[in-house]
Amino acid sequence: MHQETKEFATPGRCIQEITADVASVVRESGIRSGLCQLFIHHTSASLIICENADPAVREDLEHFSQRLVPDGDPLFTHREEGADDMAAHVRTVLTQSSLAIPVADGRLALGTWQGLFLWEHRYRAQQRRITITVLGE
Repeated sequence: MHQETKEFATPGRCIQEITADVASVVRESGIRSGLCQLFIHHTSASLIICENADPAVREDLEHFSQRLVPDGDPLFTHREEGADDMAAHVRTVLTQSSLAIPVADGRLALGTWQGLFLWEHRYRAQQRRITITVLGE
C-alpha cells in the first residue's frame, strides 16, 4: 500500500484536472495491479471522472449545476459563508467525495477520454486536500 495527501489550490468555482498528479502518485507507488482510491477532505468540493478532451463538457456541467442548485436559493437557511455556502454542500452530496480507479500495468486504467477532476463549488479561492491511496501488488 502507498498513501499520499496532496494539496490543490483552486482559483474558486471551477473544474480542475488532477489526472497527472494522481498518475504520478500511482507511478511512484510501484504498484502494478490494484486500485487507486481518492478522498477529498472537504464538504464544498468534490471529485469526478469526466471527459478530458473538450473543455465545453466541463462548462456545460457547471451551467447545469447552477440551474439544478442555484446559489442563494431561498430554500436554504444555511448561509454562514455566503450565498454559495449551502449550494456548495448540495453539489458535493450530489457528486462524489471519493473515487476508485483500477490500476493496470502500473498506470491508472482510465478510458480514452476520461480524466480525474476536482470540482470546486465555492466562489473564493481554496486550498483542497485529497488523500490518494494505491493498493495492490
